[in-house]
Amino acid sequence: MNATAKALLFLALPAAACKSGRPTALINRELPARSAERLMERVLAARQPPVAHYSAKASVELTLPDQTRTFKVHLRSTQDSAAWVSVVPALGIEVARMLLTRDSLKVLDKLNDRYFVGDTGLAKARFGLPPDLALFQQAINGEAIGLDPQERFRSDREDGYYVLTSRAKRRFVRAAEDISPSDTLARDRDMRERRLERTLRRAEEKETVVQRYWIDPDSFRVARVQITDLVHDRTAELRYEERGGADIRHLPTRIRITLSEPGRVVSGALEISRIDLEGPFPMSFKIPEKYAPMP
Repeated sequence: MNATAKALLFLALPAAACKSGRPTALINRELPARSAERLMERVLAARQPPVAHYSAKASVELTLPDQTRTFKVHLRSTQDSAAWVSVVPALGIEVARMLLTRDSLKVLDKLNDRYFVGDTGLAKARFGLPPDLALFQQAINGEAIGLDPQERFRSDREDGYYVLTSRAKRRFVRAAEDISPSDTLARDRDMRERRLERTLRRAEEKETVVQRYWIDPDSFRVARVQITDLVHDRTAELRYEERGGADIRHLPTRIRITLSEPGRVVSGALEISRIDLEGPFPMSFKIPEKYAPMP
């Protein structure tokens, strides 16, 4: 799986006041055709300056293959510097805390009196997921995660949205659509696997990561991001299902993240409330003396 896809899942592992009242799903309508270049211009023009300071509370529902868990988190962020997450279950007692910087991760496991401190490489080895501050902040800011304006894209229209798709070879794009999380048809699984095997046998891995961005035709903000790793048959998807009003710079108030791979789907929904942009905010992180390093 590529780093961006894994980082999307990392966001799901560790919302809704200020709703705009506008549903994410648009009424099907005929949109005028736009070239990928023109659409990219509009997307870049719709970008807002980075959010310097961010604080919010979120209710999280994490759906795993064998269980569903719900808990609350407190989120704080300083652009390009650090992100702080506090996990609080139903009883209201903090059970975990995380501090993520550009090159390190710190974690407190208060249930087991353990801690982790290490660079992002050690964090990936320990947790199996690559923490990435920039991607984390792009997600809570409602941005087009991983979008590189210098890449080549093609433009489509789908379900009332414009769609930008990275210009991988068309057979890779078709394969990516076949293994997207919304595809639940099991009967043609063997056929898809055989086609993928033939397609990928001649491909370089870098060519087999397909990125897709669904664009709201009114605001030209990104509503959905999908990154498909065809080599490993895995897809990471993020949806900004609701956004707040102008008073909170139209930041997301509901985010859904899904990771699918053969035989396993993990998803997380964040209902975000009490967004405050008037920082800076404290990000305390102190390791008690009695705590031991995580094994």
